[in-house]
Amino acid sequence: MKKRYYLDHNATTPVRPEVIEAMLPYMNEKYGNASSVHWFGQEAKNALELSREKIATLIGADSEEIFFTGCGTESDNIALAGYLSTVHENKNGLVTTSIEHSAILKTAAKLEKDGIPISYMGVDKQCLVDLDALGDAVGSDIALVSIMHANNETGVLQPVKEVAKIAHEAGALFHTDAIQSVGKIHINVREMDIDMLSMSAHKINALKGVGALYIKKGINIVPLTYGGAHERGIRPGTENIAGIVGFAKALELQVKEREETTKKLSELRNRLEKRIEEKIPSLLFNGRDTERLPGTSNISFPDVDGEALLFSMDIEGIAISTGSACSSGEVEPSHVLIAMGIPPNVAQSSIRFSIGWGNTDEDIDHVINVLPSIVERLRKISGGI
Repeated sequence: MKKRYYLDHNATTPVRPEVIEAMLPYMNEKYGNASSVHWFGQEAKNALELSREKIATLIGADSEEIFFTGCGTESDNIALAGYLSTVHENKNGLVTTSIEHSAILKTAAKLEKDGIPISYMGVDKQCLVDLDALGDAVGSDIALVSIMHANNETGVLQPVKEVAKIAHEAGALFHTDAIQSVGKIHINVREMDIDMLSMSAHKINALKGVGALYIKKGINIVPLTYGGAHERGIRPGTENIAGIVGFAKALELQVKEREETTKKLSELRNRLEKRIEEKIPSLLFNGRDTERLPGTSNISFPDVDGEALLFSMDIEGIAISTGSACSSGEVEPSHVLIAMGIPPNVAQSSIRFSIGWGNTDEDIDHVINVLPSIVERLRKISGGI
């Protein structure tokens, strides 16, 4: 069987053995419903609350400020729609950016249809928001600012502490989609003055189908779904105890190993970029000249069709991406790269490498060995360089 090389960790991640081990008891003998009052239910309830406390501690929050959800997308929806449903009609605007994940952009589009004023901030060529322009955009009518921490396509980190300060000076709240950054980058919601923060388990080597939302004490949220009293009514529905236990364990491992992991992933990414730059002419490294996630590299190969490059690499056993996994199958160029001022034809030639747990020098070597000839062949087909 052909060996496979997975370099698409921003899309999803393999579940670590330690996480599986932590979850297993809650998939067989500890199967109670955390809402049940009997012993089995209280055993599950205890695991739920211990996981809540652990996650809260790891991001500098209190346990009652953590609400479990079904995914990061649901967390984003609750933060935006749930909060903006509570605000006064004279202060109900939302400021976000044009580079957000579709979970934010599509929620904003729905809110706009419902009459909520939405402002979309642009970014510079490094994928960074202009703080002066943001300050001008956040007026007295703005209730919420939502800007992601780490971009899922470029890995670029936004200055969220400064963004929070701008929002608060105008009397608005600040939400950040930290789905790509939580665990990988130091986050303390108190130090960074964050009001709401979205998280997802499957980006940090835990299960799909589990997310969380930090909501600062005192913020009123209208639930988007209705049912029982689970998660204090913010997200009704029986909690996924095994998944939540795994989420807490995965975040614990991420934070504990972060320094070592950051060093390793940065070295692998930098080696990959250096060797690609040496072997392939006429490249564009998107967002490379600013702070970004240690394992993310977004590269444009002009005169190469990105989808053709992706499929050619897959034939060689290499899993990469042309952008967000949630946008797979779309033929439009990346909205993130377009917002950065990259021409559409160049944006469509772009590939994202996202390195993570389990990747090795061998993986990087295999990419470097096969990528140059693939790019050369596809450029000849296109009549380009």
